[in-house]
Amino acid sequence: MNKTITVLAMKDHSEAMRVASGLTIFGHKIECIFTDRQIEETPENIENAELLEMCEITPYSLLDDPNIEKISNDQFTQIILSSDEVISI
Repeated sequence: MNKTITVLAMKDHSEAMRVASGLTIFGHKIECIFTDRQIEETPENIENAELLEMCEITPYSLLDDPNIEKISNDQFTQIILSSDEVISI
């Protein structure tokens, strides 16, 4: 059974992107939301962002970030409520 899973990137952005990408192997619909700060442009983060793109995961942010689409608190709430599982990393 495929689920909708939301990964909240709260402390370790690189790991959150890696986990989100890995969950697609099971056919789940994955959301990835950055909640605490802008993503640093490190080689590891750039590589994992490319992995998100290859897995067709569009990342979102609760904050202004020039590289990621910002969502409102209402959109965030809707995504969380429509998710079968939420993983905080």
